[in-house]
Amino acid sequence: MSPNTLVQEPATPPQPTTTAFDADRFNASVMTTYGRFPIALERGKGCRVWDVDGKEYLDFVAGIATCTLGHAHPALVEAVTQQIQKLHHVSNLYYIPEQGELAEWIASRSCADRVFFCNSGAEANEAAIKLARKYAHKVQEIQYPVILTAKASFHGRTLATITATGQAKYQKGFEPLVDGFAYVPFNDVRALEDAIGDIDEGNRRVGAVLLEPLQGEGGVRPGDARYFQEVRRVCNENGLLLILDEVQVGMGRTGKLWGYENLGIEPDIFTSAKGLAGGIPIGAMMCKKSCDVFEPGNHASTFGGNPFACAAGLAVGKTLLDEDLLNNARVRGEQLREKLNGILQRYPDTFTEVRGWGLINGLEIAGDRDITSIDIIKVTTEKGLLLVPAGPKVLRFVPPLIVSEAEVNEAMEKLESAIASLLG
Repeated sequence: MSPNTLVQEPATPPQPTTTAFDADRFNASVMTTYGRFPIALERGKGCRVWDVDGKEYLDFVAGIATCTLGHAHPALVEAVTQQIQKLHHVSNLYYIPEQGELAEWIASRSCADRVFFCNSGAEANEAAIKLARKYAHKVQEIQYPVILTAKASFHGRTLATITATGQAKYQKGFEPLVDGFAYVPFNDVRALEDAIGDIDEGNRRVGAVLLEPLQGEGGVRPGDARYFQEVRRVCNENGLLLILDEVQVGMGRTGKLWGYENLGIEPDIFTSAKGLAGGIPIGAMMCKKSCDVFEPGNHASTFGGNPFACAAGLAVGKTLLDEDLLNNARVRGEQLREKLNGILQRYPDTFTEVRGWGLINGLEIAGDRDITSIDIIKVTTEKGLLLVPAGPKVLRFVPPLIVSEAEVNEAMEKLESAIASLLG
């Protein structure tokens, strides 16, 4: 099916809930770790969601690049319904056929040979960090290994992954941070080479490089293919592992199944989570056989790779291919960037750049303007369009990969209406 003929079942709005949502009651029991927008969502279908009052929104957040197939997709509904009726969870002390099938699906369509399953992107990156450290001790003979990451990166919220994250705002208040990380500018191979030389002190050496193919939380900044090819060369020449964090860009988000396919290289290790099971919690760390040094007892996850999550992952993966959603992501992404560039041209004093791959795109606000991404998102939300920021000056667009041509046009009309309203 071509992207221009992608047909979605008409979305039927729900009846408003009979009980008014009480935000104060919610906040009395739930920790306030999120700055929430004042809406409560209760139902979704395709690329649309409805709140408890029955108001409809076009969803260009998709759970932050997570709802690959949108909401209530028949293939995902059928898969999880069948699996929950059969077997939803057992321990990894036993073989789990669905886990093996999903691992095989991933390995046969990537550069990886082996897969470790967990529950989230942070956990997948933790697994990659642990594997790199074990490899450093066992193979590279490094007593104190260091992992280089990029400034403006984001790798998760655990202590190790916020340390790996090259943004101080995520680390403040959680010191002492985990030792063994250093930061270099993104897309700057000379800085990477210099850091490798500078850190080479006795038993303390660089063992791995951890990068995002496209920095998501850092402002939707794609990696430069030539840079990544040089990074691959540097890693090869120095015997370093190259780890790619594909938590946000994997599973078709960029118009290719994996983000590294945009760069002309293969990593030694890469991670996935968000879109892997379309919103059912799952994470995965993939690696080549040559660097799989884990042994029984080295790492584990109670829920990781259970039958329910893996059935969902298989359904998402098969649907991506069956419905030609990789091509849809490319075509709709081109359409979206064309529309965003039109907005940039009409408001050159407000916006400075459009960037992205496939269906992960950013519109940057001029640094000297006193409006922020949140300011614009508040207005688009009122107009029925959900967006998410990628920092204070970047609007992020990550709709489900099933998004249609008409829905992209509708979203851009709502965005332009919001901008006109805000700017007066």
